[in-house]
Amino acid sequence: MPVKQYGHRIDVLAIVVLLVFFALVSRLGYLQVMQGEYYERLADGNRIRLIPSMAPRGIFYDRNGVALVNNRPGFTVSLVTLAAPVSQDVIDKLAAILGISEADIRAKIVQHNGSFEPLRIKHNVGPDIVTKIEERRSELPGVVIEVQPIRNYIYNDLAAHVFGYVSEINDDELKKRKAEGYKPGDIVGKFGLEEVYDLQLRGLDGGGQVEVDVSGRPVQVLGKKEPVPGDNLSLTIDYRIQKAAEEAIDQQLKYLQTKTRYVQAKAAAAVVMNPQTGEILAMVSRPAFNPNLFAGGISIKDWKTINDNPFHPMENRAISGEYPPGSTFKIVTGTAALELGKVTPEEKILDTGKHWLIPKGNADGEALGWIDFKQALAKSDNVYFYEMGNRVGIDNLEKYARMFGLGTATGINLPGESDGLVANRAYKKKVYKEDWYLSETFDAAIGQGFQLTTPIQLAMLISEVANGGHRYRPYIVSKITAPNGEIVKEFAPEELGMVNTSEGTLNLIRDALKEVAQEGGTAGSVFSDFPVPIAGKTGTVENSQGDDHSWFVAYGPFNAPRIAVVVLVEHGGYGAASAVPIAKKILEAAFNINQTQVEGPKVHKERAAI
Repeated sequence: MPVKQYGHRIDVLAIVVLLVFFALVSRLGYLQVMQGEYYERLADGNRIRLIPSMAPRGIFYDRNGVALVNNRPGFTVSLVTLAAPVSQDVIDKLAAILGISEADIRAKIVQHNGSFEPLRIKHNVGPDIVTKIEERRSELPGVVIEVQPIRNYIYNDLAAHVFGYVSEINDDELKKRKAEGYKPGDIVGKFGLEEVYDLQLRGLDGGGQVEVDVSGRPVQVLGKKEPVPGDNLSLTIDYRIQKAAEEAIDQQLKYLQTKTRYVQAKAAAAVVMNPQTGEILAMVSRPAFNPNLFAGGISIKDWKTINDNPFHPMENRAISGEYPPGSTFKIVTGTAALELGKVTPEEKILDTGKHWLIPKGNADGEALGWIDFKQALAKSDNVYFYEMGNRVGIDNLEKYARMFGLGTATGINLPGESDGLVANRAYKKKVYKEDWYLSETFDAAIGQGFQLTTPIQLAMLISEVANGGHRYRPYIVSKITAPNGEIVKEFAPEELGMVNTSEGTLNLIRDALKEVAQEGGTAGSVFSDFPVPIAGKTGTVENSQGDDHSWFVAYGPFNAPRIAVVVLVEHGGYGAASAVPIAKKILEAAFNINQTQVEGPKVHKERAAI
């Protein structure tokens, strides 16, 4: 009986073993035959990595085809993601070689979140770093050197505030732009045109399938897709005028700091515009910065130098700096008085040095006696324009200032533009909870007090005077072209509005501004013998924080204006002494006057007419 019982149990066990074996064989057959292709793909995924190849960003050209921003080859240190976590030993050694903290590398690894794409640790490293990594290749599994395009600002800080700069995308930017295809480690535009047109400039990354060994080291390239460069920008900027404007400002600031008492004259701005179209021919802000410092990750030392500068090199004063317009605002006050019939061109007003209602007077107590409108504007007489403010009133001053486009951004396609401020009752009531006083109207009439403008707003204002009252949106990109030269998009002049004044009033304003640049006018000592007839207006702004600010606005040629110039010098004193000489050098470059003939940069087409 026991023998039969044990035999039965053996039979049952044998059947179970056979069933298990059959199940294993069946499962193995299913996996090999039915799912073999699937698991082969998984195995390939473990040994094949996609290494992207960054697309070169689009090139910036000036209006005549001069390349201003392009790309150069550079080395990037990256980590090819491994099956196992990156060892602390690799992180330690890589941090020591690259001169960055272990925490920074660890943070990048966490952000990378196990992606198969390479994790870019540091861009634009030098040959010494490449050599160190190659020498210790066996100790750094998964570390690779990629050759990638590095942004190159050919003339360093030239037009830096227009171009902006590029740098690695940060966490906040990645959250906002992940849906647009941005990834950790991407290089993106951070400022200026680089930021505004980043999507068009970045192109399409290529890449290659690379086989790696068990340690993550590349073995062979299995396939490759070439990157597509980004679109190019053709700008309205004229390289020659831009360069002349920057050199003129730098020379004048140095002169003021070393040869005069204006030692704090360390900041300035200039805008050069075509008054017939709104095209920006040059835009300068000082102090500046070199955007090449950011292309591969700015050093702590370089960032500290920029960040600790009390004059804020990263600020584009041409569009974001807000300053009282000073006597340049007398153009608005004079227009309002003439249009509203508060004064005639022939009426003379007695300037005794101070106004008879409120004891406000001219600079240095000057008294010009009996003067009419043209004389008052040409000589920038305060007493005359105090009286115009008295007759016109603050509400009408506000109305005409807004008619000229002041108090709101011009709409140029650059980030960070300020609105400025037009003096008005509502503003004072809201901010200070006080009523308006006549003395504040006097201040507003000569561009002081609450009035604030930006250099680009004054460029728009003087352009409106020059072109007959048309307000054009300032623009700085004329067209976007594909790498093959095909035009993707073109930009044309855009008229935003008109200054509603009579032609007679505008002609009287123009004639008075012409006298500013002639013998006896406030800019006559510099421009009286200038071969091209111009019109302009000086301005000197009282500044509670130091020396006065200097303004000069101008356009020319007088009868066929095609250049409008605005110059501001912070803490520069009188406009005639500090801003006017800069404007003269800019206009000389624009009109090819007294220009040394030297070989310039290569261009791709004939010089465009301005």
